Amino acid sequence: MVCDFFHPRLGGVENHIWSLSHHLQRQGHKVIVITHAYYGTEYQGVHYFESSSSSSSSSSQQQRQRPLKVYYCPILPLVDQDALPTFTATLPLIRSILIRERIDIVHGHQATSAMANECVAYAHVLGLKSVYTDHSLFGFDDVAGVVLNRVLQTTLCTVDAAIAVSYACRDNFILRTTRRAIYPKNVVTVIPNAIDPSKFVPDPSQRPTDRIRVVVVSRLVYRKGVDLLVGIIPEICHALPNVDFLIGGDGSKLLALQEMVEEERLEDRVTFLGAIPHHTVRNVLVQGHVFLNCSLTESFCIAILEAASAGLLVVSTNVGGVPEVLPSPSMARLADPNVPSMVQELKAAIVQQTNHPLDPWQLHRDVRSMYSWERVALETEQVYNRITQTTTETKKKSWAWLLWTRVTHYYTALDGGIAGAVAALVAFLLSVWLCVVETLQPKSGIEVLPDFLDGESVQTRYSLWQAA
Repeated sequence: MVCDFFHPRLGGVENHIWSLSHHLQRQGHKVIVITHAYYGTEYQGVHYFESSSSSSSSSSQQQRQRPLKVYYCPILPLVDQDALPTFTATLPLIRSILIRERIDIVHGHQATSAMANECVAYAHVLGLKSVYTDHSLFGFDDVAGVVLNRVLQTTLCTVDAAIAVSYACRDNFILRTTRRAIYPKNVVTVIPNAIDPSKFVPDPSQRPTDRIRVVVVSRLVYRKGVDLLVGIIPEICHALPNVDFLIGGDGSKLLALQEMVEEERLEDRVTFLGAIPHHTVRNVLVQGHVFLNCSLTESFCIAILEAASAGLLVVSTNVGGVPEVLPSPSMARLADPNVPSMVQELKAAIVQQTNHPLDPWQLHRDVRSMYSWERVALETEQVYNRITQTTTETKKKSWAWLLWTRVTHYYTALDGGIAGAVAALVAFLLSVWLCVVETLQPKSGIEVLPDFLDGESVQTRYSLWQAA
């Protein structure tokens, strides 16, 4: 697993990689995570993380669970914890790790991750299989989106398989990569995200009995629809005097919310909790009756899944992959991304929770039956099996033939022209640079590390190392 975004940073991509890696290991696979170091913290070098216990796992499975090994590489992040893309500088380090750990498949996550894009390109040069998972929706009419889409068309021209977290995400991904980027077959598998329902158990005793509480847990930024929230809260508070709002999260739009609350004099109706660690989100959710999501774009909204598991009725904007997450209107009420439509659906949800409240435990059981990380791991394993069973004759070809094929793929990925020529030049230089690295750092000189044995802990391995 390769991505710039991983623990200790919190987010949907980070949680996806963490959970999927642990569950793949429970199925007997060896998994490592490669990310950049988080300078100023303890997360530098190599770390081992034990899997958190899960009620859905048997004791025998937990005994065989191996710790997750994470390489926090000495790569300096630039903006938003994203590294500077070079397509050459990190090759010696990444190659060494892949050889030492005997890796067969490189799985990159998130389009904006420079490390994921680089490692997918490195995998093809090193003769390894590669998979890419797309987590977000991106536009076609802004500079950032156009540049990112062109980068994806280049780096994914040699990827063996791609995964999208929703059908909306798959359609967006195919349009952005113009389909031919997925080589050798146009295969994009949809594998929805999941949560651990045992960590989001309802507790109706935490709710107020004489008032309705609406919970918002989100990053308070433009993409999360905070501008809609600024218009929704005053209308609801003035129309329904028995409704309060509980807002958790932080971001650039927090000031706009606070100014609205002060202007409307709603200090006693709206409570701000600030940034909330993910392990305490459940304690916030169980305090409410309705969960409000105002996102302007979402490929797959894990937040509404966590809220439904905690027993809340969900009101959300009908955007992206949101309609695929929960059935409507039994578990979620969807509205157009504008204030009047959102206010209408939120009022209907409040009336429903006042007169005929949904059973929070039934909501929890429904989510548990629909989503699990075990299923995500099994479907991901099927993708791995499909690409590893694909027979190729590339190993019998000459180095010159492989180089020509690779350069051709990069050139045609961008429809030729100047952009295609630049991409082809990058592919050529990458191949030449690999020859230099292999000369200076031969594979025979890289020590292959032994794997953890079933049931062996980090402390046991450390004790054996000391004894040696």
